Amino acid sequence: MEPAALERFPSPGKGSGLRSRRRLRPGELLYRAEPFAYVLSKEQLGGVCERCLRRNEHLHRCSQCKVAKYCGKSCQKEAWLDHKQECRCLKSIVPNFPPDSVRLAGRIVFKLLRQSMCLSERLYSFSDLQSNIEQLSEEMKDGLRHLAQTLQLYLKTEIQDASHLPPAIDFFQIFTKFLVRDGCPFPPAC
Repeated sequence: MEPAALERFPSPGKGSGLRSRRRLRPGELLYRAEPFAYVLSKEQLGGVCERCLRRNEHLHRCSQCKVAKYCGKSCQKEAWLDHKQECRCLKSIVPNFPPDSVRLAGRIVFKLLRQSMCLSERLYSFSDLQSNIEQLSEEMKDGLRHLAQTLQLYLKTEIQDASHLPPAIDFFQIFTKFLVRDGCPFPPAC
């Protein structure tokens, strides 16, 4: 179904929702798009292709960061735009490794900086996501502030001064938009 056949609507207390503008057949695909950003969990690294997410025992490692692994040259080439800056950040912090949430936030920041709208943003943009900040305890906010500081250190090779970033790219706000589920920060913070 094309995005034009879907509409966004406010869902009080829940953010926004999507609904169809026409009658649907059972089992009909409503919408398909690439995710805005994703990362493999640390446990999944090495056994799953970073691009197509297929399990494979014979993956090829990125020669630069030695972290990302791909099915082959095709997947590696397709992933390069998203991986290029992350690659430099990963290399700069060796032997340390950032938490999954920090890697994901980094990919979000790079995508926002490129201002490249992907198909998944035709209905929603990252800025449309609800932050849930008002539902967070001070302890949870402190945890997210710590993650934002960790993100700043992780991105230092690519972003020397976070204060020069556009206002839409606020590290703390990024975490409040994707880490909170049912009032609880994304694991392992909970």
